[in-house]
Amino acid sequence: MAKGVRIIITLECTECRTNIDKRSPGVSRYTTTKNRRNTTSRLELKKFCPHCNRHTVHKEIK
Repeated sequence: MAKGVRIIITLECTECRTNIDKRSPGVSRYTTTKNRRNTTSRLELKKFCPHCNRHTVHKEIK
């Protein structure tokens, strides 16, 4: 089987991961797709985090 150009990635909230004193346990995660040829670096998007209750930077994790 050949690998496709588009792959599924997971985005994780950077503030939930580093903040110990947050209002609820858990980490906000989103899934999306990216083009492997056009975007070779890790993706960073601002998404809404329900645990932080605001828009934060979500980075691509493995």
